[in-house]
Amino acid sequence: MKKQLIIAEKPSVAQNIASVLGVTTRKDGYLENENYIVSWCVGHLVGLAQADIYNPKYKKWIHQDLPIIPTNWEYSVSPSTEKQFNILEQLMKDSTVENIVCATDAGREGELIFRLVYDKVRCSKPIKRLWISSMEESAIADGFRHLRDGKDYENLYQSALCRSKADWLVGINATRLFSVLHDQKLNVGRVMTPTLAMIVSRNNAISKFISQPIFKVQIDCGGFIATSDKLDDKGKATEITTACNGATATVVSVEKKDKQEKPPKLYDLTTLQRDANRMYGLTASQTLETAQSLYEKKILTYPRTDSRYLTKDMTGSIPPLVQVVATVLGVTVQPECKLSQVIDSSKVTDHHAIIPTMSMQTFNCSTLSSNEQMILKLVAVRLLSAVGSPYQYAETVATLSCANTTFTAKGKTTIAQGFKAVDSMLRSQNSTGNTKEITLPIMDKGTMFSPIIAMLKEGKTVPPKEFTEDTLLSSMETAGIEDMPEDVERKGLGTPATRASIIEKLIKVEFVERKKGVNSKVSHLVPTSKGVALIGITPQTIQSPLLTASWEEQLKAVEHGKLSPEDFMDSITTMVTELVVAHPATGTSNSPMFESQKESVGSCPRCGKKVVESPKGFFCEDRNCLFALWKDNRFFSDKKKTLTKATVVQLLKHGKVKMKGLYSSKTGKTYDAVVVMEDTGGKYVNFRLEF
Repeated sequence: MKKQLIIAEKPSVAQNIASVLGVTTRKDGYLENENYIVSWCVGHLVGLAQADIYNPKYKKWIHQDLPIIPTNWEYSVSPSTEKQFNILEQLMKDSTVENIVCATDAGREGELIFRLVYDKVRCSKPIKRLWISSMEESAIADGFRHLRDGKDYENLYQSALCRSKADWLVGINATRLFSVLHDQKLNVGRVMTPTLAMIVSRNNAISKFISQPIFKVQIDCGGFIATSDKLDDKGKATEITTACNGATATVVSVEKKDKQEKPPKLYDLTTLQRDANRMYGLTASQTLETAQSLYEKKILTYPRTDSRYLTKDMTGSIPPLVQVVATVLGVTVQPECKLSQVIDSSKVTDHHAIIPTMSMQTFNCSTLSSNEQMILKLVAVRLLSAVGSPYQYAETVATLSCANTTFTAKGKTTIAQGFKAVDSMLRSQNSTGNTKEITLPIMDKGTMFSPIIAMLKEGKTVPPKEFTEDTLLSSMETAGIEDMPEDVERKGLGTPATRASIIEKLIKVEFVERKKGVNSKVSHLVPTSKGVALIGITPQTIQSPLLTASWEEQLKAVEHGKLSPEDFMDSITTMVTELVVAHPATGTSNSPMFESQKESVGSCPRCGKKVVESPKGFFCEDRNCLFALWKDNRFFSDKKKTLTKATVVQLLKHGKVKMKGLYSSKTGKTYDAVVVMEDTGGKYVNFRLEF
C-alpha cells in the first residue's frame, strides 16, 4: 500500500500533525500507520559546505586565495544530526512512499530546510506543500484537505537558496579578507555589519554630543501651569521670570479641538518584539523563542510574519475569537469587533498577523512560563484593541501673555476610552502606562489671572539615547528606506525572522554588549572597542544598510519570479570580487587599532610575532605563519595533562618545561620529566621527553 511521507521541521510539530492524522505507531525517528509516515528535520540538517571541502588549501586563510567563489555548490550534513538525515533518506527512498508532503514552517527558511534535504538525497518523488499559519487541529486538518503543489514554491526555494549563498559568499570572503589584513578573526556579514555600523554611529553621536543649557519660564495661574518657549540665554530668562512674578496673565486665545487616536494594528513579529522589549525587557530572541513555543502549543498563530492584517477568508472566524479572548482576559464590557480595521488580504504576504487561536479557550494558561504568559497577553490585548473604537478626546490649547512674553498651556479631556479601555488593562501594569490627564479651567479670550507665580526652569539638551532592542529593531526595519523606491515590498535590514539572530550574533562575536540601564529592566546595546574598530576598517559598501536592503528586495523579486537566481548571484559575486581587489594584501599588519585586543603569551619561534591564546589553542597572530600549539594535543592528553597557558609561556621562552605527575599508559604510574618542544616548521609541533 502506498503512503505519504510527511516531513515537519521539528519533532513537536510532527507530533501535532501525527495526532490529527491518527498516526500513532512510534518508530526510530518517525511515526507511521497504514496511510502516512510522519518524520521531521531538526533545524538545518543540510547546509552549504565549508570552504575547505572545495579545496583543502582553503583551511589556511590566505589573501591570494580570495575571492572563493564556487562554480558548483557543495552541501554537507551536520554531524550532530546525521542520524536523522539518514532516517529521512531511507524514508524518501522507501518504495512504499508515493509522494512527500513538505510540512516545515511555511516561509523562506522552512522551504530551504526541507528542499536541501530533498535535493541532497536526490529524491524525485512528487512534493505536496502544507501551508498553514496555526497549529490548531482544525487548521492542520484543513491544510491537508487543501495541500498545494510543491512546484508552486520553487521560486520561494530559489530565493532562500540565493539568500543562503549570498550570505556564504560575503561571510566567507569578507571575513577572511579583513581577518587576514588585520591579523585576527573579524566576522563580517551582509546584515550583521550594517547593523553594527548603526550601533557604532549612535555611540559616536553620543560621545561627541556637547550638552547646552536651556531655560523655560513657567507661570502658575492658580490651577494650571503655562510655559514659555525654550530660551538659551539665562539672563533673559531670569529677566522674564522677575517681570512676570506677581503680574497679571491675560488669555490671548483658546483653541479647542476634538481629536481621536486610531486603534493600533495587529502585531507582526517586529512590533511584538519591540513592545516585549520596551514593556518587559525581553530580548528579540527571547520573544521569538516564546512566540514559537506558543505556536507549537497551538494557542498562537505563526510568529515569523511581516504582516499586520488578516485575510478576507478569516472574516467569519474573528468575532467568536474576540469573544473567547475577552472572556479569558476577564473583560467585563462587551468587546467591539470592527473587522474592517484588521481585514485586508492585499497587505498579507506569506502569513497573516499574529493573533491568539480558539485553543486559548480551553488551554490551562497557568501552566505557561512567565514569558509565555506575557507574550500571550500582549497578543490577546492587541487583538481586542485592534478591533475596537478610536480613543476620543478633547484638546484645549490656551495662549497667554504676561510681561510681553507668550506662554502656552495644554489640557486634555477624554470623551470616549474606545480601544484604550482594554489596552489600559495591560499598560497600567507597566511604566509606559497612561499619563495623567491635565484639564484646564473654563476660560475665554481676555480672561485674566492675577497675581501669578513665575518660576525659572533650567535644563540641558540631551544626547541621542543608546539603542535598546526595541529601538534597534525599529531602525533595522527602516534602514535605507529614504533612498529606496516607495513601491518596494521589503525594506530595511534583514527580515522579521532573522533580526533577532543578527543581534545575538553581534553579541556572541563580542562586537556588541548588553548594558543594563539605570533603574530600568531594559538593556542598552553598545559597541565594544572591537566592534568600533571593525567599523573603522570596513568600507562603506559593506556598512551601508541600503545595499542589504536592496538585496532583500531582489530576493523578493526572485521569489515572485521577477528576477532570475543567476542574475542575483552574478551581482553578489561581482561585489565580492571588487571588494577583494579593492583591498590588496600589504604583507604587514594593518591593524594597530586591534593590537591590544589579545594578550601575548610569548614570541613565535618561527617568525617572532606574538603568540596569543584562543579557545582551541595558542597561535601565531600572523595568519601566514602556521605555528600552533593545540590544547587537545595528543602528546599531553596521553599523559593526562592539559596544555595550559603557564606551560606554553615556558615552552616559548625556554623551549622546554619541567612537568610532574606525567602518566604512563604502560605501567599505570606517574613520573616527572622535562618536556622539550621540537618545532621543524611543519603542520604540527613535536615534543620529546628528557629525564
